[in-house]
Amino acid sequence: MDEEKIKELLEYYKEAREIRRKYADWNFIKSQPENIRRALEYYIETGDFRGAAKMAGMSVDEFIEFSKEKANIPTV
Repeated sequence: MDEEKIKELLEYYKEAREIRRKYADWNFIKSQPENIRRALEYYIETGDFRGAAKMAGMSVDEFIEFSKEKANIPTV
């Protein structure tokens, strides 16, 4: 992979993280039990919904629905 492609990917991940941060319902996230809160924060920062679901003790589908519907985190 060339350097230009790597820069494009890094920029994409940065923009996606910013969108998740911007639209997330931080009051809801902060009100959650620690394992759920940490999983949501991890998802916002990394976009790794599989790892976040595992951290939260949820199935992937359950976590994605929860993060969208309850925490207002967009899937980017």
